[in-house]
Amino acid sequence: MIGAGSWGTAVAAIAAASPEVEQATLWARRRELAACVRMRHENPDYLPGVRLPPGLHATSSLEEALDRASLLVMAVPSHGFRSVLGEAAGFVVSGTPVLSLAKGLEQVSHARMTEVVGEVLPASPAGVLTGPNLAREVVSGEPAATVVAMTDPALASEVQQVLSTPTFRVYTNDDVVGSEMAGATKNVIAIAAGICEGLGFGESTRAALITRGLAELGRLVVAMGGDRLTFAGLAGVGDLVATCASPLSRNRTIGVRLGAGHSIAEALEGMTMVAEGVKTARPLLELAASHGVEMPIAAQVAAVIDGTQSPDRAVTELMGRSVKSESEGLGATSR
Repeated sequence: MIGAGSWGTAVAAIAAASPEVEQATLWARRRELAACVRMRHENPDYLPGVRLPPGLHATSSLEEALDRASLLVMAVPSHGFRSVLGEAAGFVVSGTPVLSLAKGLEQVSHARMTEVVGEVLPASPAGVLTGPNLAREVVSGEPAATVVAMTDPALASEVQQVLSTPTFRVYTNDDVVGSEMAGATKNVIAIAAGICEGLGFGESTRAALITRGLAELGRLVVAMGGDRLTFAGLAGVGDLVATCASPLSRNRTIGVRLGAGHSIAEALEGMTMVAEGVKTARPLLELAASHGVEMPIAAQVAAVIDGTQSPDRAVTELMGRSVKSESEGLGATSR
């Protein structure tokens, strides 16, 4: 497991407790954090108070972490994903599968993380783990479900077996594109949901926003060759609901602060964990435009983040758009 944030630590803990796993190793960039996980069985920076399995090893050495690894899981935010994977590449055995936990896009290239894996480690099959998963709830054993998306069904099934627990139900899916794009898009929509809450709006507003945000997500997924069933499942509507509604959601929290009148710099102040939607909003819009897809909610979020639009004006512009059929622009039925 490369990356010792809250979700990376949670998934590493799940793997460490699996009878299918001989050794689970968590890599943290900071030596002090790795030592804390290894000696105290706790990640005080990202999951304070959560007891981690004693069998979970931790190190700040990429070479040690990747020694004899049969599965590489990347829990690094999208903006640092390529760099860290490049550092790790020299220690990865050719053909080792790589599973991404990141829910974002590269800034300039607009690449999905599995595409980055394909460029940095072309011999490695790549997939994504995604769904409505809030790290503290999952690692505490609350019932939850997720999706492993890989084009190789046998490999997806192996990962499914490794990560399944009595309280963490893992499904498989062969739609890597749709699953990744759902994860990236929902973070941007969650910022919009937070903005509405920060402005003082209630549940009717949030429900409408989630539903129309799902329509934007679906249009892009289909345009990029994904399956409509994906955005109707855990990777799509499931993750969207959790991220838009939970106070544990970083992206929603950023949105609440923006809606309350803070600048993006003020909204990010004091936040140790990455809110992927902040860096993903603009690349998402540019990617959507290249596919001829309109994303009005995402466009307003990007403008608020850029400081060119106020939150209240963003809502006014969305509500003032021309009326149309609810099904308009939803695209083809499936791949």
